[in-house]
Amino acid sequence: MTMTIQEISDRMEIQDLLVAYSTAVDTQDWKAFAALFTPDALIDYSAMGGSRGGVEETVAFLEKSIPNFSSTQHLVANSAIELQGDRAVGRTMCHNPMVMKRDSGEEHVFFCGLWYRDEFVRTPEGWRFQRREEEKSYFHNLPEDFEFPE
Repeated sequence: MTMTIQEISDRMEIQDLLVAYSTAVDTQDWKAFAALFTPDALIDYSAMGGSRGGVEETVAFLEKSIPNFSSTQHLVANSAIELQGDRAVGRTMCHNPMVMKRDSGEEHVFFCGLWYRDEFVRTPEGWRFQRREEEKSYFHNLPEDFEFPE
């Protein structure tokens, strides 16, 4: 498949957006996180037990849940991106180790495997997420008593 320079550029910009998302979540930079989405974006983490809503609701959920972990790494790969002019859809694999302190003081590591199903839109500021939905693949070593905050 031969791509135009514009298609190559669009794909690289979307890849950068995917990495910026992971960086914002893992560094808990919620201002940077919010800037990656359109104002009307829908973010659906419900397949993995999380929230579903707009940017503000999602940031509120993340502000409550992510500080419970001493470390997270959202490792993204294998992006299948379909460009449609100023819009695009994608499916990206994510492997997410998460470290949490237990009441005993011990650290517990568990792993989340998922795909992100995304809808992207080109804006004057660049490509942004208009919709991001998690598709569950697996949890490994999830504590039996684990619960997401309300």
